This record gives sequence, C-alpha cells and structure tokens, in this order.
Amino acid sequence: MNLLEIKKVRIPRKNSKRVGRGSGSGKGRHSGRGLKGQNSRSGVTFSPVSEGATMPLYRRLPKRGFNNTVFQEFWVEVNIGQLNAYKDGDEVTLETLAKNKVIKVPKSKKCRLKVLAKGELTVKNLKIKAHKISAKAKELLEKVNGTIEIVKIPKFKRPRRKSL
Repeated sequence: MNLLEIKKVRIPRKNSKRVGRGSGSGKGRHSGRGLKGQNSRSGVTFSPVSEGATMPLYRRLPKRGFNNTVFQEFWVEVNIGQLNAYKDGDEVTLETLAKNKVIKVPKSKKCRLKVLAKGELTVKNLKIKAHKISAKAKELLEKVNGTIEIVKIPKFKRPRRKSL
C-alpha cells in the first residue's frame, strides 16, 4: 500500500445554522438564546453537576444502610479430583491448598473451604480439614480410607451495650 492509494474519508457533518443574520433567517435578533440572563451572554459554561442554588442531589439523598463487607465470608470450592496432586496420607487444609496453588485464596476476606464430589480420588488415607463437605464427596473419601475433620465456623458475637 502506498500513500497515493489511501483515499480521503469524508465524514458527514451536520450543517450548523448561522445565527444572528437577520429576522428572516429564523435565528435572528437574540440568536436563539432568549432575552436577558446568564445564558444569553457569551462565554457562559455550566458544570453538569451544578444545580445552581438548589441543594445538590447527592446531599439531598439519605445516607443510611448496611454494608456487609466486614462480616462477609468467601467460600472456596475444591473438587475431589483436584486432591490427586497430594501423596498418600497427606493433610489437606485451606493453607496447603493455597500453597500448592490448587486454589486461589484472597487475603483480605475470611475464607471457608468446601469439598465437592466432581472427579475421582485415587490417593489413599487423605486427612481433610474443611468447613463443609458434600455427601457424595464424603462417600468417595471414605472409599479410599480418607478422614474428614469439619472445622467449626466461629459465630459473630455482638458486643453488649453498656447500660446507662
């Protein structure tokens, strides 16, 4: 391709109406700006956020509600088939799974582990520490003499108010 072969692209433009060219033009006298006031002057620009003297919308709306991010739990699922990366008799916890890069665990959230039953387990005598396990996964784990330890989830205790 050469520079000579490049064709100029014509962008269709809307013809702007010329204002202030007499009353017969349709945009004469006040040129479509109305009579007096700020908008009729040249150089006026308005911020789209500005509402003039009115109380702004973001200040009129109530700021109340509840944010659950402090109490939010993040569940990480692991399939039984993914545990074949371990050796016989190993202990499987949330930390070891993250260390071996079987799962990705976010650091900022409270993580809980659930074992699901997709896949086949060939490793024998696995010791799994998890918060939950599905019924079928438990059955598959018991077939290969594996053990499961259910880790208790600590309940959130609301601090008691001091009486006046």
